[in-house]
Amino acid sequence: MGEVAEADPAVAVGVISNCKAEEGIPHRVACRALGVSESWYYKWRDRPPTEREMRRQHLAEEIEEIFRCSGGTYGSPKVSIELVRRGWRVSVNTVAKLMAELGLAGRKVKRRRSLTRPGRRPAAPDFVPPGLGGRQDRDRHR
Repeated sequence: MGEVAEADPAVAVGVISNCKAEEGIPHRVACRALGVSESWYYKWRDRPPTEREMRRQHLAEEIEEIFRCSGGTYGSPKVSIELVRRGWRVSVNTVAKLMAELGLAGRKVKRRRSLTRPGRRPAAPDFVPPGLGGRQDRDRHR
């Protein structure tokens, strides 16, 4: 069986059907080009979608809706939390995989940088006498 068919049979069947409909390429030629047999094509063409495929499709629709409602900011952890709140039983990794397949990626939060940056100016002098807990005592104990 060809690599395309092993990856996603539904996509391979769609490609073969489109070749015939849009380009006029016979099924036999398209099957040979994709490395699948004609019998495999006809078996998969008339097969109804399984429960797993249907669930995955509904999950993908929910993920797209949550992502769209968040303004495109939520990543897979927040999307999976929202899915659990809606009653889905799904892992973060499954959500991440589906989001990658759908081309959805959350925006990274821009962290505000501190106004004071160490190393810009020399340290202020230490006016506390030695032995009373100044910087010299602290450095001596390290």
